[in-house]
Amino acid sequence: MNDAAEAPASTPMARRFRGYLPVVVDVETGGFDWNRHALLELAAVPLDLDENGLLVPGETASVHLHPAPGLEIDPKSLEITGIVLDHPFRFAKHEREALDHVFASVRAAVKKHGCQRAILVGHNAHFDLNFLNAAVTRVGHKRNPFHPFSVFDTVTLAGVAYGQTVLARAVQAAGFDWNADDAHSAVYDAEQTARLFCKIANAWPSPLG
Repeated sequence: MNDAAEAPASTPMARRFRGYLPVVVDVETGGFDWNRHALLELAAVPLDLDENGLLVPGETASVHLHPAPGLEIDPKSLEITGIVLDHPFRFAKHEREALDHVFASVRAAVKKHGCQRAILVGHNAHFDLNFLNAAVTRVGHKRNPFHPFSVFDTVTLAGVAYGQTVLARAVQAAGFDWNADDAHSAVYDAEQTARLFCKIANAWPSPLG
């Protein structure tokens, strides 16, 4: 059964993006090759609407992951992200359980807004989508709420709006603070990207009201 079938047929969010719910995603990984390197962190921020009909970040869902068997981790990636794989408070999940955790939150948001499915928003969005799709394929997940190839990319949007393509600079150009010590965490980067996307999108009124 389609989760959106029980929700209102036409909501402001569903009208805003043709039935898609924007969900900001960030991943931290063991490298750049989604078929070879492990997915290590995943965060998703479904967007919501405030009382004035403006886009705002919703509740973040996040998870740390155990590296999937057979995949590689480049030590240089761990130096950048600061991820300690055997940290006692990392509380990592295996890929199937991790996807179930995040997807359940996304599906609930899709249902809440009467949307048909989620569309991934990211900074260099196809990087995040490719790692997500690779994990979905590895575990044979049948309830992926995201569109398989369409995205909203804040690199493009920030380049048009502010002349900036680096996330830190784009966030600052949008008027927000950026803490370099917190960067390269999936939660921090996803939440900052969500703020950036909302700031840009809210500058454009919905064509459908």
